[in-house]
Amino acid sequence: MSVRRIVTGHDENGKAIVIADGESPNILRPDNRPGVEINNLWVLDEAPSRPLGPEESVDRQIGLLPPKNGSVFRVIKFPPEKDWIDNVDPEAAKASFASIGAEGASDQDAPPHPLMHKTETVDFALCVSGEIYLVLDDSEVLMKPGDTCVQRGTNHAWSNRSDQDCYMMFVLVDGTFE
Repeated sequence: MSVRRIVTGHDENGKAIVIADGESPNILRPDNRPGVEINNLWVLDEAPSRPLGPEESVDRQIGLLPPKNGSVFRVIKFPPEKDWIDNVDPEAAKASFASIGAEGASDQDAPPHPLMHKTETVDFALCVSGEIYLVLDDSEVLMKPGDTCVQRGTNHAWSNRSDQDCYMMFVLVDGTFE
C-alpha cells in the first residue's frame, strides 16, 4: 500500500483547489528496523497554524519529533517484526532512534520491548489497517483498525506480532514535561 497525500489550497481568485496529489513526498526508513516506513505528510512549524499562509513543506528532513511548538502528521507502516526484533539490542535501538533525529528517546536498561521510547509530545494515533500492540511499562493493548490512542509522553513501543503490515496514522504535537 502506498500512502497518497492530497493537499488543498486556493487559486488566485480564492477558490478552493487541489494543489498537490500524489504519493507521500517524505519517507524515512529508520536504521535497524527493516520495512518500517515513516510517511511524513505535513509539518507545522508553529501554532497557531496559518491555513491561508504559505504552504508548509515536507521537502526537508523530518525526524521522529515535531518542530518546537509545532506538529507533524504522518502514516507509519509497521511490518511484522518477528524476523528481526530479536536482533535489536539497546545499542541498535539507540542507533535506530538516532537515525530519525531522536537520540535521547530510548534510554532504558531492560525495557519490555527493545524499541521502547519516550518523547515530550502528545501523540494522536489511529490504527488504519492490520493490528499492533501498544506496549507500555507494565501492560500492553492490542489495537485494530479504527482504534485510537492519545499517547501522552509515556514510555511506549509499537509491536506488530502479526503476519501482515500494520498502518498507523499519527499526529505528534510538541510538548514539555515541565
